[in-house]
Formats: sequence, C-alpha cells, structure tokens
Amino acid sequence: MLSLISSISVDKKIRTVSDSKRDFYHHYTRPINSVYRRVVEELLVEMHLLSVNVDFRYDPVYALGVVSSYQSFMQGYRPEEDKNAMFEALCKAVGGDPEQYRQDAQNLLLKAKETPVDSLGEVEPFPALQQASKFKYSRLFGIGLYTLSLESAPLLDQDQRQQSLAQLASTLNLPQEKLQKDLDLYRSNLQKIEQLIGVIEETLAADRKKRADQATPST
Repeated sequence: MLSLISSISVDKKIRTVSDSKRDFYHHYTRPINSVYRRVVEELLVEMHLLSVNVDFRYDPVYALGVVSSYQSFMQGYRPEEDKNAMFEALCKAVGGDPEQYRQDAQNLLLKAKETPVDSLGEVEPFPALQQASKFKYSRLFGIGLYTLSLESAPLLDQDQRQQSLAQLASTLNLPQEKLQKDLDLYRSNLQKIEQLIGVIEETLAADRKKRADQATPST
C-alpha cells in the first residue's frame, strides 16, 4: 500500500481517504456489523489509493477483483440487501459505477468459462493492457486474475494453478513474486473469515437453542 501512496499525484485538489470515507457513509447510512466493518473500510482505502494514482486505469480484471474479493469477504452478511447497498456505496465513494463493476466482472467470467486456462492471456482486456504505455498492477487485479483462473479451470490442484498463474504473469509482464504474495495473503484471509463466520454461526445457533429452552415450560 505504501507504494501506492508514493506514486500518487501531488495535485492539490486530489481527494483524500477521508473524502472517500465520508462519501461512503453518505451513500450508506446504516450501521455495519463490527465483524465486517474493517473489511469494508480496508477495501475502500485500497480502492481510493488506486483511484488517485496517476498510473492506475480501471479495467475489467480489476473490477472482477473488487467484486470477487468483496463477495468472498462479506459472505454471510445479513441482510443481503444491506450487503448490496454497501457495495454500491463503496464504488460510488471512489467515483465508480457499481453496475459497471458488476457487468464487467460478469462478462469476464463468462469469457473465462469458455477459454482454456493457458489461453487466458489472449482474452480481452489482456491484449490491450499489454499494449498500454502504462499499467499499474494492483492486488485487486491479481485477485481478478486468480478468479479467472478458478473459473477457467476449477479442477486444477494448487501446484498446477500456481504454475498456470506464473505462466500467465510472465505473458503479461506482471511481477510474479508480488502476485504470489498477494494471492497467498488473499487465500489466508479467506480461510480466517470462513473460520470466523463458522464461530459466529455456532454462537447464534447456541443462543437460539438457549432462548428456545428458556421459552419451553418445564414439566
């Protein structure tokens, strides 16, 4: 994240993280479950820092990374409509269109489903990105790439997927070591959130049972 800060434009009118947070809470006014608040705010900060980076350009792979990471980390959030409203506020807070994010992500997944994993680099927008004079790699782009790999070849084992992603990263001139570290951390965090959700569900189930027992008259 520090690398993003160091390459941000020095334009005096540049939006700050506080501006984006204020916009987010303007669009989304309901309380956020404390378990998920940190997830939302960290993603918001990451998207903000990219949005004000002079080298960053929005693309569908990045959009897929945003959509898939949000869906993965917010799994289990209730009510569902609040989760959707939070996502829309997240995109709007950094000047994005939530429907464009969703549509671009969906279209890219459909392409991946019909494309062999070793040919993903030939799918748009990758050829255009290779020709771009500037391209800013980001963790969210890496997550989008990983999600495409899962969609294209869901049955690959971990070693095969790692090899496939390394080959794709080489084709696209991406920083392979950085990509691997980003994805390792992403998978680790997903495991943690899944474990946390399991604990929450067990606690809620125990509370419901306790209330039911208390409501049942003794004989």
